[in-house]
Amino acid sequence: MGAGPAALCIVAELVEQGLSVTALASHAPDKPWPNTYGIWAEELESLGMASLLGHRWTNTVSFFGNGIGNEGKAPVNHDFDYGLFDQSALQKALLRRCGELLWHKETAKDICLQGANTEVICSSGNSYKARLVIDASGHRSPFIKRPHYESIAQQSAYGIVGRFTSPPVDNGQFVLMDFRPDHLTKEEILQPPTFLYAMDFGEDIFFVEETSLAFSPPLSWNTLKERLHSRLSHRGVEIVEVIHEEYCLFPMNLPLPYRNQPLLAFGGAASMVHPASGYMVGALLRRAPTLARKLAKYMNAHPNWDSKTLARKGWKVLWPLELVQRHRLYQYGLKRLMSFDELYLRQFFATFFRLPREDWSGFLANTLPLPRLLMVMLRLFFLSPKKIKLGMIFGASNSNKY
Repeated sequence: MGAGPAALCIVAELVEQGLSVTALASHAPDKPWPNTYGIWAEELESLGMASLLGHRWTNTVSFFGNGIGNEGKAPVNHDFDYGLFDQSALQKALLRRCGELLWHKETAKDICLQGANTEVICSSGNSYKARLVIDASGHRSPFIKRPHYESIAQQSAYGIVGRFTSPPVDNGQFVLMDFRPDHLTKEEILQPPTFLYAMDFGEDIFFVEETSLAFSPPLSWNTLKERLHSRLSHRGVEIVEVIHEEYCLFPMNLPLPYRNQPLLAFGGAASMVHPASGYMVGALLRRAPTLARKLAKYMNAHPNWDSKTLARKGWKVLWPLELVQRHRLYQYGLKRLMSFDELYLRQFFATFFRLPREDWSGFLANTLPLPRLLMVMLRLFFLSPKKIKLGMIFGASNSNKY
């Protein structure tokens, strides 16, 4: 169920395994995806998919200074290529791999077990039965059961693709995080911190996006829009033309689903968003082949297994113990970061990017084995100033309660 990146990733792999697949989605699978998807280029190269990048930057930087003097002006150079997917190319490539699969335009109303199979009852009155149902319809799915959580941290962002009176970032540059607060008033500095995510698309077109890493309740798009305009205005940059507006809102610390339920999930519905970065597409591309291969093996070898058994086997493949433990560590880190004010957060990230590149990039991509992840987190702790150390343990004293 679904037609976004998660659904297409898993459907393509299941079809290639020779399984009989039925796809349900509330809209056509070739409907353009509204948001941009970024990824470190090396992560995509390791999958042999670098050709799907629409843009790639070598000049990748962040800013964590206070905007005063050389400290504030000097960028932190990441020396690591970053790219944006060509969304259309990625979507078309996945759809080609789905072959002649028929997509039914349906909205699921109820899902229930019918003997050994699962039945999806749609609002149209149609129903579909399968040995296994995979919900890849996103984090808002009402069908995937998970523990109740009082405070869901959400990443929110408002962005513009457009033309400006002068470049909002240097030509040919990608800015992962610009936390410089020199455009903020004293009152605004005390409010939840945000940063600029920006890049040069070439031909005098730039993408600028004001982002709140994670907050509960989430910062509104109006607040982010005002922050973005204030940031640009402070630098003497005005918007000449808005080509596209982007609105993002998704949970960062959604609890892992119950892994004994008879319905399997993939993507946002399966809590696959990285709690430390908000990235997911790389994980979709890495984890879909393994899940599809295992499911095909189970279904072919055990034709009498029912939906409950297949789903539980699928959950174990999708969330093995090591990935569960890594996810919990990342959620702990996010909990601490949410307690940091603007100054603490800038100092934390300035320290984080002092780690060796293979450590911080693996941390952000969630590709570090658990023992190494623990070592990286310990190294980060020892590198940090004393007050950041205390914040990592106890949370900052002026924290937003998590």
